[in-house]
Amino acid sequence: MTALADGPGVTAETIHSIRLRRQQLRPPCAESPGEVVRNLLAVQSQEFPYARWTLAQRTPASTSPDVEQAVAEGSILRTHILRPTWHFVHRDDLGWLMGLSADRLHQGNKGMYRQTGIDEDSAGRSGLILAAAVADGAHKTREELAEVLGQAGFPSKGLGFIYHLMHAEISRILVSGSPIRSPGGALKQTYALFEERVPGFVRTPLTGEDREEALGKLALRYFGSRGPATIKDCAVWSGLTMKDVKLGLQVAGTLSPGALATVSLDGLEFYLNPEDVGVLTNAGGLSRPHDAGVPRIDLIQCYDEYVMGYSQSRHYLGGTAPYFPEDNGPIHVVLLDGRLAGWWRHGFSGGACQLDVRMNRPASPAEQMALDAEVERYGRFLGMETRLL
Repeated sequence: MTALADGPGVTAETIHSIRLRRQQLRPPCAESPGEVVRNLLAVQSQEFPYARWTLAQRTPASTSPDVEQAVAEGSILRTHILRPTWHFVHRDDLGWLMGLSADRLHQGNKGMYRQTGIDEDSAGRSGLILAAAVADGAHKTREELAEVLGQAGFPSKGLGFIYHLMHAEISRILVSGSPIRSPGGALKQTYALFEERVPGFVRTPLTGEDREEALGKLALRYFGSRGPATIKDCAVWSGLTMKDVKLGLQVAGTLSPGALATVSLDGLEFYLNPEDVGVLTNAGGLSRPHDAGVPRIDLIQCYDEYVMGYSQSRHYLGGTAPYFPEDNGPIHVVLLDGRLAGWWRHGFSGGACQLDVRMNRPASPAEQMALDAEVERYGRFLGMETRLL
């Protein structure tokens, strides 16, 4: 199905509305953190404290302990995958998703493997040592694994250590375990045995029809949760080639006929849920919420999928993100009705959370009320007093 969407009826606001809803930043939201990850397939979690909020924002009743419990139980796992960087992935999806991308991740890391002296033999030996260290539920922190590898003559710090760990993750030996609290109260990730957290996975790379089916599943999940989006958006997000994404779209048509539609917009072809075509082309009219006209502020992490889920079409955000200021300013993103409107970060002191929020322009009274409401929501998520600096 292809519709022509170029024209005065299509606005950035319309695109924001669809993306916010499909990503569950607007109702209908998810009922649990695990449901969020199932919907989005993979959620960038480079900064774990902020990544917890990414899941809770999409599950209005969830708090930080709820997200941490899902990670501790292993329904949500955190590992290096896709580009690669840290992502949350549901336990039911990590096996096939890693089977689809592991070879490409290893290929992408090949230069760093050479630089750090990691070859097939050394990676095999360190992998066996790491597997034995975390077997039978003996989850260990990075520091504990550094000591284990150091005692065996492997690097215990620096890039050599980091890439031995990453090699073991991509090789489906290690994955996230139950987080623990440091003596100072900081949340720390542990590592567990992949096969104990992801039962029934296949260690060998996916090939043939199995790989094509995985490509189709990825296309359905990506465009179903992030559309309208382009093939290049998906390729950059997934780390796959555009050829693979195109093949995935072909297979998706067989796996779930009619699940995706296309529209032409700004000279590009976008894929999306067919229910949204009428909204995008203005043929069905834009559904307005009951509080239309009331501003909405969202404090999202700079690696939120609303940002990182796009590359070619990220400009609809209305600004540059992720953005790393030179003056040590905040890097996380303030959204005003779906568009970039400023930056924020949190800090903790005296048992309270302080939010440093810097808007691109002074907030109107209504916008300030919306910001205050979001600050209050963040406090409920953390379970502590939260206030603006």
